[in-house]
Amino acid sequence: MTKPIYLDYNATTPHDSEVVEAMLPFLQHDFGNPSSSHPFGLHPKEGIEKARLQVAELLHCQPHEIIFTSGGTESNNHAIKGAAFAQQEKGRHIITSVIEHPAVTEVCKALESFGFETTYLPVDEFGMVDPVNVEDAIRPDTILISIMHSNNEVGTLQPIEAIGEISRRRAILFHTDAAQSVGKVPIDIDLLGVDLLSIAGHKLYAPKGIGALYIRRDVKIDKFCHGAGQERGFRAGTENVTQIVGLGKACELALREQQNPKDSILPLRDELYNRLKEQLGERIKLNGHPEKRLPNTLNISFQGLEANRILDFINHELAASAGAACHGDSVKISHVLKAMKVPEEWAKGTVRLSLGRMTSQEEIDKAATIIMKAVKKILP
Repeated sequence: MTKPIYLDYNATTPHDSEVVEAMLPFLQHDFGNPSSSHPFGLHPKEGIEKARLQVAELLHCQPHEIIFTSGGTESNNHAIKGAAFAQQEKGRHIITSVIEHPAVTEVCKALESFGFETTYLPVDEFGMVDPVNVEDAIRPDTILISIMHSNNEVGTLQPIEAIGEISRRRAILFHTDAAQSVGKVPIDIDLLGVDLLSIAGHKLYAPKGIGALYIRRDVKIDKFCHGAGQERGFRAGTENVTQIVGLGKACELALREQQNPKDSILPLRDELYNRLKEQLGERIKLNGHPEKRLPNTLNISFQGLEANRILDFINHELAASAGAACHGDSVKISHVLKAMKVPEEWAKGTVRLSLGRMTSQEEIDKAATIIMKAVKKILP
């Protein structure tokens, strides 16, 4: 049986072979506890600090501003809860957007049970937050702004630099969930103006179960886990050395690609869309900003169709994600498409195709044919 084409890189990425190679020594013989003072702890400790430097170089920040976590969800939880509880004497108001990942919105909802209030900002038809709305939402008791760097469903890049300028001017902490962005577009902490930034390893060819949180050097947030004091005391517990090393190597590879760009994913993404558009015309619609969007992300809707049915036709040949789940007479449309006010006749037929480092021209050619055949077969 032929292996399906993988176009679901926003869900998770394969492990890069160089990442696996970097991890192997720590699975095979460098097994020591990095907190040990004897020789067995030396290489693991060095591996962690090298990885911290590799992550910092990709973000253009200082190594001591990076702490390692179990992934993007933990990073978001630590950033938001840590900032909220550390500053609750100043206020209990948080600003975020309606299109955030549940790893942000559910944290905000949980904090509301502790007396915090959250303002959920709307987005425009492209899924973009207006910085004017951010500033208008600020109150005397606002202590944190959390707006994602890019949206995981439609790929829209948010105006983080403009929001960062507002947060600095108003002396309010600013967090961004950059899980989908890191490794796909350049990230410069100082240009963004953020105080906290979340990373998920499995979105950039590192293992699942590892992530990082950038904490600006002068920012005070509560600890995530109490114990022996690892990770500058923010997250106690013996470090996951193998996966930390993998994340570090993945960041090194991402920086190398940015400094020496070769074949871009962007032309392949646009070719796939253009080929579908040529064949399907007005029955296909692009979701997300046409230009300010992740270079690998293609979110498209097919008018009058159901995403689940499309995927049922193609899933043995192509892996992708649906933007709506259809069950009998009911349709559950993603919160992102709802916020963008995509009409139901379009939203229920939404498919996300996300490309990656391993995507080839041949796969794009085949994917276009597979999707067109499926859609034409089920068109009313």
